[in-house]
Amino acid sequence: MFGKTALYLKDFDWFIFLLALAIAVVGVVEIHSATQYDRAENFYVKQIYRILIGLFLMALVMSIDYHTLAENVPYLYAGAVLSLIAVLLFGKKVSGSKSWISLGGFFELQPSELVKVVVVIALARFLCEIRTEYLTGTDIVKASAIAGLPVLLVMLQPDLGSAMTFIPILMVGLFLGGLRPKWIAGAAILAVLAAGAGWYNLKAYQKERIYTFLEPERDPQGHGYHSIQSKIAVGSGGFWGKGVGKGSQTRLGFLPERHTDFIFSVVGEELGFAGAVIILLFYLLIIGRSIQIAQTARDKLGIYITLGAMAVLLFHIVENVGMVVGIMPITGIPLPLLSYGGSSVMATFMLLGLIINVRMRRYVN
Repeated sequence: MFGKTALYLKDFDWFIFLLALAIAVVGVVEIHSATQYDRAENFYVKQIYRILIGLFLMALVMSIDYHTLAENVPYLYAGAVLSLIAVLLFGKKVSGSKSWISLGGFFELQPSELVKVVVVIALARFLCEIRTEYLTGTDIVKASAIAGLPVLLVMLQPDLGSAMTFIPILMVGLFLGGLRPKWIAGAAILAVLAAGAGWYNLKAYQKERIYTFLEPERDPQGHGYHSIQSKIAVGSGGFWGKGVGKGSQTRLGFLPERHTDFIFSVVGEELGFAGAVIILLFYLLIIGRSIQIAQTARDKLGIYITLGAMAVLLFHIVENVGMVVGIMPITGIPLPLLSYGGSSVMATFMLLGLIINVRMRRYVN
């Protein structure tokens, strides 16, 4: 037993672990800076506790062979769906969405974040059991249903941002599973037609939100406010930044949601272009390492799990950073390990745990 444990730990990925820990530490520092005038909440202290819980969950995920996780995923998936139903029935409404369950006052859990981990494993198991070169229409429908049920339940909360984060898992899985060119072309045409039909069915205020995203200055005190203030904060940091705790946009409260959705704006203002690039480089290294682990995985299941987990992380990074600099719509999607939030931190560490899990067992018979 100890010999097998030592063999697993020999392939533990310290590179990913230390990069993730470094990002989390920067997150704690910037959360403290962003909320230093709201000491009653002690957000940074809560973040430290959540990181510790995340590390525990990461260790738990790594300790169980990913094949065992896949074998038991029907039970995990059923539990995940039940948790989303429970949110709809008993959840707490925050910012217009009933997405949270209060756990005894200690902290509030957002089940949709943790459900992503289960969907990664469920789709991986389904797709790796297909033996044909290309996916059939039935295969695509079944895979879409696996991801689609959680998406539907999350949209009923309603939480469009979180629902969107399930889509990359499905898209990467279908691509790896073998989509025929005609399916890809058909999906592209369908997407264009749906976008066109959707535009004509939007209400006037919904179209105005899209116009405001493209041109925030149309409504500087309303829907465009977040984007404008975020870009001011990032731009004011210059190359080296103003220093931790010295960002004027942050200190004076002009920057909204500064410790959650717009934490990267705080990084840009206080650590400057140099600090922001270093954080992005850390993320890029984690993504690159994940691809490398997928290439050396011992089986298709490991490949699907690794790239599915990576797809979630990459989507979060691209959407959040793009949102901060004004090239993506504002959706409330957190930046992994940097944004304040217990469920997001725990889910991220669990996804990284899955990736390291695959690496640790690449040479095990």
